[in-house]
Order: sequence, then C-alpha cells, then structure tokens
Amino acid sequence: MTRDHIGVLAAVASSAIGGIAGGATRFVIHATDPVTLGVFRFGTGFLILLPIALLTKSRWPKGRDWIAVVLLGILFFLAFSVLFNLAYSYTTAARGALTLSTMPLMTMLVAAALGIERISARKTVGVLIAMAGVALALMLGLAHAPEGAWRGELVMLAATFCVSLYNVWSRPFITRSDPLAFLTAGMGAAALCLLIWALAIRGFDAVPQFGSPEWIAIGYLGVVGSAGAFILWVFALGRTSPTKTAVTVTVNPVFASIVGALAIGEGIGLNLIAGLAAVLAGIWIATTGVPDRKI
Repeated sequence: MTRDHIGVLAAVASSAIGGIAGGATRFVIHATDPVTLGVFRFGTGFLILLPIALLTKSRWPKGRDWIAVVLLGILFFLAFSVLFNLAYSYTTAARGALTLSTMPLMTMLVAAALGIERISARKTVGVLIAMAGVALALMLGLAHAPEGAWRGELVMLAATFCVSLYNVWSRPFITRSDPLAFLTAGMGAAALCLLIWALAIRGFDAVPQFGSPEWIAIGYLGVVGSAGAFILWVFALGRTSPTKTAVTVTVNPVFASIVGALAIGEGIGLNLIAGLAAVLAGIWIATTGVPDRKI
C-alpha cells in the first residue's frame, strides 16, 4: 500500500467519524451556541493532543511557520467550526450536508487556481459522482426546507470555502513539522480565541442547564470528533493531495444518515445503499490513476 493510499484511507476514517460528530453537533447546538460549543470541542481536543505531542517529542513548527500554522488553525477550528455550527441553526441536516459535500469540488478549484494541483478529468468525474451519491443518499430529507433555509446553506458554503483553503495551504507546513504538532498548535490557537469570544458573550451561562445527554455529546465531540478525527485528517493532508483528501468528505453525510436511520429504527433504505455505493465509486475514481503533479 502506497503513502498516497494510506492518506486516502485516513481521510475516509476521519470523514466517517465526522459523520457522527455532525449528528452530535445538531443534537447539542440548541442547548448552547456555536462559539461555546467550539471551546468544548477544540479545547478538549487540544488538552488531549498537547501531552501526547510533548511525550512523543513531536517536531514543532519553526520561525515564521508558526504564524502560518496559527492562522490556519484559526481558519479551520474557529472560522469553519463557528460557521458550520451556525449553518445548522438555519437549515436541515440533509441540506447542510449536501452543501458541505461541495468541498472536494471547491478544494480542487482552489488548488488549481493557486497552482498546487492540476484539474484532471478523472478527478473531476470522481468528485461529481461522489457528490451525486450524497444527493441520492439524502434525497428524502432534501424536500423539507424551513423558512430561510437558504441562509444556512450560504453559511455552510462559506464554511466549506474556509476548509478548502485549509486543505490546500496546510501540506507544506505539515511536512516541515509533523501532523501531530501542526494540529496541536493550530487547534490550541483557535481554542484560545474561541474561549475569549465565549467569555465575552457569556456563553458559559447555559452550561449549568446541560444534562447527561449534552455532556455525552460534548465528550464525543472533544475526544473522538476533535482529537481523533482531525489527527487523521491532517495525517491524510500530509500524505496525499488536497482534492483526494477532500473527496472523502462525501462519506460524512452518508455515514451520518445511516447511523441516524439505525438510531431511530427506520432501517437502511435503498437510496442510502445506492448513495453509499456512488460515493465509494466516486472516491475510488478520484483517488486512483496517474499520480498528482504540481502545476
């Protein structure tokens, strides 16, 4: 198995974990706010990752790379996170997830515009097939749109652009340090900014009202959905191209839908099975073939 294949598999695992994290976010967001939830999620992730990075003597960023790593962390773990959480307060899970599934297409276009990666017919076809698979899997939920849902979809599109830039710009800084140190530094910077923001808006005033279900969801988001999922994502970015990493995000909403269907006893419909098959086919097409070459 090549370095490239290992990166793609890590990204698939990260996206699958993220599917459950999306469900946990939708469950708990109504008990808090996007900023305070970000503090719990990424603050917990940072507190888990920091001692591991120190004990393993990870190679930290050097010199001016620190500025870029901190800014990338704020772009991803603050801007993307807050916009992602905010989007679900306006639109449905299915419509938000479909908007998020444009990430591989947006990442491919951004990477090409910045001279990082070529646009190939194979990758384009694979990305479009994977996106179609997401639409097929979520088709039953797309018809239901609350009033003003378009606001949530625009917010999610902005969130998607943030993570596309992160995908494209991160790789050189990951390779000059290492994935764990890069992730820990960026997540820590964003968590600090989120903490200051949450204190300013008195976001922690709602915490005493949390019950066991909310704490379980927050615990999952911090331990698995933050420390676990993002170390896999950054690991993938260091080993394969931005588009190949991003196309795996199409697993996220499909996996979330399957878990949701099982959780409420509805079973797995044919549209979910067909959608998952299309997503996997699209990922395979987009991530195989001629190796990537920089423009």
